[in-house]
Amino acid sequence: MTGRATLLLAALAAVAWLTGRPFVFPSLGPSAYALAVTPDDETTRPARVFGGHAVGVAAGLLAYHLFASGASMTAYPAATSAVGAGLAVSGVVALGLTTAGMLVTDLRHAPACATTLIVALGLLTTPAETASILLSVAGLLALDRLLAHSSNGSSTS
Repeated sequence: MTGRATLLLAALAAVAWLTGRPFVFPSLGPSAYALAVTPDDETTRPARVFGGHAVGVAAGLLAYHLFASGASMTAYPAATSAVGAGLAVSGVVALGLTTAGMLVTDLRHAPACATTLIVALGLLTTPAETASILLSVAGLLALDRLLAHSSNGSSTS
């Protein structure tokens, strides 16, 4: 199980290193862990993993552009600043929208709540960066399926 989560993330880390793009981000770790440790859980169904992160990206982008466009948490904003307030509101609104969106669509995947904060707080907001998030999740799921198929095939031979 530990090896599987590590392998899932290692493959994407290699892609990130080779491309210089953000194919590894904090919420990918909990998704890899959940896929490796609880593969039969409802929240690790591929539609929920991908869909949850997609909801998180969309909600994060909406909140970011409404409340904090151009700002980023890469440096602490000054206390009581308008920038800090915008980022705080963006994060809170994004989390609320993500939670509601995942419940309404039945795409519940808790790590997506971290994804929405990554976007809403201005860390990954460009079209290329948000596409990298979704491509990473798709890659994680594809590799997980490949590993599951491989281990199922070897145990029946």
